[in-house]
Amino acid sequence: MDQKQTSTTLRGQKVTWKGWASLIFLILCFSGVFAHQDNFLRAFDFTALLGQFGHAEGAKVSIQGTGGSGAREAFILALTMVPTTMMAQGLIEVCQHLGAITAAGKLFQPFFRVLLGVPGTVGLAFVSSFTSSDVAAFMTKNMADEKLITDDHRTIFAAYQYAGSATINNTIGSGAALLPITVLPVGIIIALIVVVKFIGANLVRLYLAARRKKSTAE
Repeated sequence: MDQKQTSTTLRGQKVTWKGWASLIFLILCFSGVFAHQDNFLRAFDFTALLGQFGHAEGAKVSIQGTGGSGAREAFILALTMVPTTMMAQGLIEVCQHLGAITAAGKLFQPFFRVLLGVPGTVGLAFVSSFTSSDVAAFMTKNMADEKLITDDHRTIFAAYQYAGSATINNTIGSGAALLPITVLPVGIIIALIVVVKFIGANLVRLYLAARRKKSTAE
């Protein structure tokens, strides 16, 4: 399925109000806009639904061992990703049945066709990639398995995701110690990271186009 066939397929499918509603729900759920709310809206945030390990009301809750790091800690860390992917898969499957993927394709098609040369169906993975690299990677693999994107599309979009993955969470979380001494507001820093991610993905896009042109000429 190439870009033209994907666009034709999207135009031939009708999106109901259920599709648009489920798309909006997934965008709000995975984008992290409700992550720091102090009211009932936080219940709709994906990370809040998953819960956290760590300090809570003076009690330390931890599933990791002590005495340094090693194979055990790495194995336990890998296990913590299972609830993330299972929860994301459940939400996506339900919303996909309601038409969220088709709605995403119609909404994001013009944007991603120009900026990355990929179908608009990657829109949900694009939104989730700001806060979770694991969920975005799972979504991308799922789209590739279901033939919603080609191998070239997957390569280009993976190049976008891999550099500066989970942009918002990692910038604010992992880079928290540096934020007080930065000369730029955090919003500008995140915007610069996203711009560079687009540049890197388009370099891969140009390489694939050149390789395809060379193969055709041969």
